[in-house]
Amino acid sequence: MQVARFFILMNSTNIRNIAVIAHVDHGKTTLVDFLLKQSHTFRENEDTMQQTTIMDSNPLERERGITILAKNTAVLYKDYKINIIDTPGHADFSGEVERTLNMADGALLIIDAQEGPMPQTKFVLKKALELGLRIIVVINKIDKALADIPHTIERTNDLFLELATDTEHLEFPILYAIGREGRAGKTEAETRTSTTLEPLFEEIISFIPAPKIAEGAFQMLVTSLDYDTHKGKHIIGRIVRGSLKKGQSVVLLEEEKKSQGRVDTISITYGLKKQEVDEADAGEIIDITGIANAHIGDTLADISDPTALPRISVEEPTIKISLGANTSPFAGREGKFSTSRQILERLEKELETNVALKLENVGDRFMLSGRGELHLSVLIETLRREGYEFQVGKPEVIIKDIDGQKMEPVEDVILDVPDEYVGAVTQEMGQRRGTMTNMESDGRGNTRLEYTIPSKNLLGARSDLLTSTKGTLVMNSLFNGYQPLSPTLEKIRNGVLIASESGTALAYGLSNAQDRGVTFIDASTPVYEGMIVGLHSRPDDIEVNVTKAKQQTNMRSQGEGVKVQLTPPIIMSLEQYLDFLEEDELLEVTPSNLRPRKKLLTKLDRVRAKR
Repeated sequence: MQVARFFILMNSTNIRNIAVIAHVDHGKTTLVDFLLKQSHTFRENEDTMQQTTIMDSNPLERERGITILAKNTAVLYKDYKINIIDTPGHADFSGEVERTLNMADGALLIIDAQEGPMPQTKFVLKKALELGLRIIVVINKIDKALADIPHTIERTNDLFLELATDTEHLEFPILYAIGREGRAGKTEAETRTSTTLEPLFEEIISFIPAPKIAEGAFQMLVTSLDYDTHKGKHIIGRIVRGSLKKGQSVVLLEEEKKSQGRVDTISITYGLKKQEVDEADAGEIIDITGIANAHIGDTLADISDPTALPRISVEEPTIKISLGANTSPFAGREGKFSTSRQILERLEKELETNVALKLENVGDRFMLSGRGELHLSVLIETLRREGYEFQVGKPEVIIKDIDGQKMEPVEDVILDVPDEYVGAVTQEMGQRRGTMTNMESDGRGNTRLEYTIPSKNLLGARSDLLTSTKGTLVMNSLFNGYQPLSPTLEKIRNGVLIASESGTALAYGLSNAQDRGVTFIDASTPVYEGMIVGLHSRPDDIEVNVTKAKQQTNMRSQGEGVKVQLTPPIIMSLEQYLDFLEEDELLEVTPSNLRPRKKLLTKLDRVRAKR
């Protein structure tokens, strides 16, 4: 009965389109879980009722505990249909936020009661206010032991004052929530006794306006794309004006050309499912098929009035990385797709949906530009899991020429750390030429440090800071414009242990290598000349023969027969390896292994290159 009623509700006055925006880990996706469950979107006996992070269907999202891709769902509450757009909270995926906010009329801004507004909170709120969205602030996690609700509200008000460009922006309701228990209220006391999110549902209905409907024939901006082998490309967007019928002919307005097409199917969302309909009206978010050439930012319009909407504007990338076919001696052994042509085809496909990504062909490799290391590393990991094999270089910041002057990106960084590690953090950030802008203790054993720092000096900082704070550091950063290019930092990392021979690593050879530093591999690992097998204890690189076996003789010696004791190797993640690389190094990426290596594999070539 619920679902049947849903498909009758096509009147735009009964529709609410909201985005859920927040900084990473502030409880946004968990709150969406309970909006879905408490609106009876699923039957009580459905497995989904027992799931968490329902919208994070991507395996990488579940593993990392973050939202990477923006997604839309819909629920029913009383006589209203609420379209919900769940957006990423990490700054590296802010391109997803920028392209999807235009489908909403309002937003739930989720803020952690302990942490308060964070860098991404500022970014998403700025974008929402620029689009004229009405904002409902939800102070979440008020049950945390270190929650400081008055201070959080004070900082939230300051943030609105800083970003508001209209007095209406300063008129926003504040609700309180314990998202992981599905409770909300208009006061702290009400929230602690509440058992549902009903106060939040009511606020959405009363405060968020119905979609504004423009006069005229059908028009829609392509905001998102999907694909399936049965129906082909799916185009997702919100109808700005008019209505669309199944089988209707439309005009596709691309950046430089236009073409005609025919709509095969129209679907609208309810929960996690899509239902085909014959017609959809303005204000509704729809999924259509039949238009194969559409790209994000294009406009679909009625053939009687083929006018284009403003294209989606996304901020420029700040980090780039080279990616090319694997050239190591092990090339082609572990991946299904390893040629430059196969890699290029996959990257071009990614460009269709990943609007913040840029691709440039540079000789025998490709230059990928994105919003941050995490943005690029998630793509690299995705390709790896799909069976691709390739090599990548050290991430670099993108230097821009502005008015004849070289300018580099700068980031605001917030570091939350136990008081005992403040010295270690300030030393590391000072070494990286960060400028401290604020330092605040919570009086409970933790300190928040805020810095402005060139993006290039921040590369590799997260791993070093986590090591020096024994994993207790919480680090967040956000792009904050450009400044004149500063001098390059001196090399911070020590040199590396380089395999001098190809073969299989043996315990005796690794034992000798561990006398000179730490190793990255176990015994019996295949290695090749030029492969990096460890970190030297000194600043210079050194060649080691990890394939060396103990020499056999007829003479007994002291210690003979004693088993070699090896220190367990350091196993690094993809992000850690990317941070680790220097200019003359590459990372070989295959479905099975990550292998750091020198660009020039032989010692002779490396010596010649230095001359």
